[in-house]
Amino acid sequence: SEQARLQARVVEEDTEEWQKDPGFAGLERVGGVDLSYGKGDDASACASLVVLSYPALEVLYEDCRMVAVSAPYVAGFLAFREVPFLVEAVQRLQQEQPGLKPQVLLVDGNGLLHPRGFGVACHLGVLTDLPCIGVAKNLLQVDGLVRDELHREQVRSLQRGGDSFPLRGTSGRVLGMVSCRVYERSSKPLYVSVGHRVCLETAVRLVRTCCRYRIPEPVRQVQKQGAEEGDA
Repeated sequence: SEQARLQARVVEEDTEEWQKDPGFAGLERVGGVDLSYGKGDDASACASLVVLSYPALEVLYEDCRMVAVSAPYVAGFLAFREVPFLVEAVQRLQQEQPGLKPQVLLVDGNGLLHPRGFGVACHLGVLTDLPCIGVAKNLLQVDGLVRDELHREQVRSLQRGGDSFPLRGTSGRVLGMVSCRVYERSSKPLYVSVGHRVCLETAVRLVRTCCRYRIPEPVRQVQKQGAEEGDA
């Protein structure tokens, strides 16, 4: 019931002026968040937030803290286990360095591409009231979407950096986009979905501009920071 209540607050449209500009004029800070676990330990994790300049994509701020994770993992409700720590990281930034508050967050996970249309990117977006985008490396098989031969053939058809195709479920709803940035012969796709306060077209366009490699830089940097903290 809590998930359904929060899901009703998701905004699937652009709400910021910079989102409507072809070159994202006015966008200066993009954030990335992630919760990373150590090998063989699902009770402790590193909650990480980074903020990068845009369009230079240089790290302006980073916060990586080990946290004790007590909520159990339940499929489809991962956000209840992880998002509270990410919200705390955003709140710390707002209190300590409000001038570095990100104008959009890229989340290692899904948004509307979720069994009930409310993945971690939606959950985090609603609770922080920040534009959020879900960026996943693998297809979440929901609403009839399957990683079958047809899907693999569509992925293989993405020949140029920036090529994409929609993920349309059996319900008829487009839940996300498969986007590809070809890099050093690697054409592995990304699964981009709306989190909050951004439309799908804008989300895909922004993710592309944040990619130096396959993974968009805010997500790549936050995972790098989390791995370093976890190994420390």
